[in-house]
Amino acid sequence: MHRRTLIAALIAPAALALAGAAQAQAQAAYPAKPVRLVVPFAPGGTTDIIARVIADRIAPALGQTMVVENKAGGGGLIGAAEIARAAPDGYTLGVATVSTTASNPAINPKTPYNPLTDFTSITNIAATPNVIVVHPSFPAKDYKSFVELLKKSPGKFSYASSGTGGIGHLQMELYKSLTGVFVTHIPYRGAGPALNDTVAGQVPIMFDNLPSALPFIRDGRLIPIVVAAPERLAALPNVPTFKEVGLEPVNRTAYYGIHGPKGLPREVVDKVHAAVKKTLELPDVRQRIEGTGSIIVGNTPEQFAAQTAAEFEVYKRVVEQQKLKLD
Repeated sequence: MHRRTLIAALIAPAALALAGAAQAQAQAAYPAKPVRLVVPFAPGGTTDIIARVIADRIAPALGQTMVVENKAGGGGLIGAAEIARAAPDGYTLGVATVSTTASNPAINPKTPYNPLTDFTSITNIAATPNVIVVHPSFPAKDYKSFVELLKKSPGKFSYASSGTGGIGHLQMELYKSLTGVFVTHIPYRGAGPALNDTVAGQVPIMFDNLPSALPFIRDGRLIPIVVAAPERLAALPNVPTFKEVGLEPVNRTAYYGIHGPKGLPREVVDKVHAAVKKTLELPDVRQRIEGTGSIIVGNTPEQFAAQTAAEFEVYKRVVEQQKLKLD
């Protein structure tokens, strides 16, 4: 063998070994600094609550702190677009919701990202029931009287939502289409501000995620009317589900997951996924999430991606069938 060829043959395996070791070291080093978790809604809503439960306790499993950053606006589109534009290095992740990955893109042709191709799914943290609530001053206090009142008074009442295209908006529009009632939509810059105004009586009705509404329900500051959940909830034993009142298509839970920009390396996905799963096993984390009425999921990246795609198709059909457009 030629001397130069022999030297190359001897060096090549060593070089490959060094490259592999360097790659493994780089993978093992993630994360080498705090990870930013973008919440695409204002503080105080369910998305913010679920995000902070995980971020507060994930450091031991992840090896770094996770810092929550709220980027509200556009029904979640502004924050979600920032997640999509981020460098695929694992240092900017975000909370994926039905609003940002399904309902809002379904209604908004100017959505600045493709919900199915511009993100890397990691895991669905929790499935969350949604509930129609009213201010205590509202004349109806149960479902039967609620729907009767709305049918008798078309256009008299309004409802708040986290923003045009949010899950609260499209679920209420689906409900309206199936019942023939009409209430005016009042969009806000996030569920937190919408909920605050409903609690204050500025808007009488809201279709909200249960975790953010439940404390006010328990305090008697909001009255639950009907809930979107697989079955009656222990926290609201006297409140019927949409399925019970003959409206099963509205009986859809929300999801709160973690995703990143497209192209996120598999090793980063796996590390974050494992850290979230381990954090979800902590008794205090389970208690905090389940205490909101949510159901812990922690599925695989592939399962969450399929779930996102399926939900997007559902709301795309709703928008087409009901001819919904942006306000």
